[in-house]
Amino acid sequence: MDNEISSNSASWLFYVKVSFAVALLATGVGIVFAPTDLLVKGYMAICALFLVSTTITLSKTLRDEHESRRIHNRLSEARAQQLLKEYTE
Repeated sequence: MDNEISSNSASWLFYVKVSFAVALLATGVGIVFAPTDLLVKGYMAICALFLVSTTITLSKTLRDEHESRRIHNRLSEARAQQLLKEYTE
């Protein structure tokens, strides 16, 4: 069983954070300079913020679900190993 904890490198974390900031900034600049009235710009800004919020929530939920399955599988494997050990003795 592999007990190593995999983590992301510092450069990958930097890339992810900078990419997120650049995308958010580009979206904001695009909304501000869009040739339309303030009401439409406000609507687009609220939709963009809602999209960012739901994306973060979705990625966190999927990660939590994945981790939960990994823990469940490890517990099941440990129980099976324990049962096999008891029966082989």
